[in-house]
Amino acid sequence: MSLILIFLLHITSFTMVTSWELRPGFYSNTCPEVELIVRDVMKKALAREPRSVASVMRFQFHDCFVNGCDASMLLDDTPTMLGEKLALSNINSLRSFEVIDEVKEALEKACPGVVSCADIIIMAARDAVALTGGPDWTVNLGRLDSLTAKQEDSNNIMPSPRSNASYLIGLFQKFNLSVKDLVALSGSHSLGQARCFSIMFRLYNQTGSGKTDPTIEPEFREELNKLCPLNVDQNVTGNLDATPFVFDNQYFKDLVDGRGFLNSDQTLFTFPKTKEFVTLYSKDQSEFFDAFVEGMLKMGDLQSGKAGEVRRNCRVVNPRQP
Repeated sequence: MSLILIFLLHITSFTMVTSWELRPGFYSNTCPEVELIVRDVMKKALAREPRSVASVMRFQFHDCFVNGCDASMLLDDTPTMLGEKLALSNINSLRSFEVIDEVKEALEKACPGVVSCADIIIMAARDAVALTGGPDWTVNLGRLDSLTAKQEDSNNIMPSPRSNASYLIGLFQKFNLSVKDLVALSGSHSLGQARCFSIMFRLYNQTGSGKTDPTIEPEFREELNKLCPLNVDQNVTGNLDATPFVFDNQYFKDLVDGRGFLNSDQTLFTFPKTKEFVTLYSKDQSEFFDAFVEGMLKMGDLQSGKAGEVRRNCRVVNPRQP
C-alpha cells in the first residue's frame, strides 16, 4: 500500500457480504481448474520479476477498500470515465497490471466468460503470499466485476503514507476491521518496495520545521538519506523491509528496531493500541500468519451490493448489447 494523501471518507454504499454469499469452490463445476491456472501464471510472474507478485498482492487492498472487491481499479480510463488507475494512491505506485491480464487470458481460454476479474484479484493476492513463503488459505469466490470506476472514490478513501495509527484505526473500523486486522494487514509490507516520494517528508520535514522523524533508527536514517537525497528522482524505490522478496515477520522486527520505511508503518509501533500486536507478531510469525489470513478474508468480503458482470477483458466493461 504505497499511498499518498488523506481525504474525507465516504463509505455509505458499503455492505458486508456474508460468508454464504461468497463461498469456496464457487467455480467447481463451471471452471474446475481455475485456482491451478491462476497459481501457474503467478509462478511464472514470480520467476520473471519477483517484485511483480508484491504489486499484485496490493491490488486486493486498493480494490476492496474502494466500493468493495469489484475489480473497479483494473478499468482503463475512457472518454467518459476517469477511473482509479490515476488516483492519488495509485498513480506511479500500482504496477504489474499485465499479470492480471495474463491470468484472465488463460482463464478465458479454459472457461470463457466465467471467472470474474474481482475473483482473480483475490486468488492472485493469496498466491502472491503463498508463493513467497507466507500462509496459504482457501478463498471465498463468486464476486462480480463493477460496471464503472471513479477516480474520486479512490482519492476519498485511500490513506496516506503520512497517516498515523489513530487515523488508520478509524479508517479500518469503517470497514469492520479491527486494530488486530489493521496491524496484521499492514504486514503486507513484508513484500515489495515503496517510492522515495512517500518518505521525503520523514527525512527532511517531518514536523514542518525541516527536521527528520525522530523515530527513525540513526543508521537506517543514514541509509535512507543515501537512497533518497533531497535531489533524488522521487520514483526511486526502497525495500519495505529487510527481506522484501520473502513473506515473513521481518517487517514487524524492523518496526521494533525503528527501521520502518513508511511513517504509516513505524507509527504502528509508537502507538499503544497497535504496539502490542507489532510486538507479538515480531516474536511469533505463526500468530502473524493466522491474523493476516483472517484479515484478508474479512477484507475480501467487502462488497458494494451494486450490479455487476463477468468482464471478458479486465480493463474494459463488456460491450453493451443494442
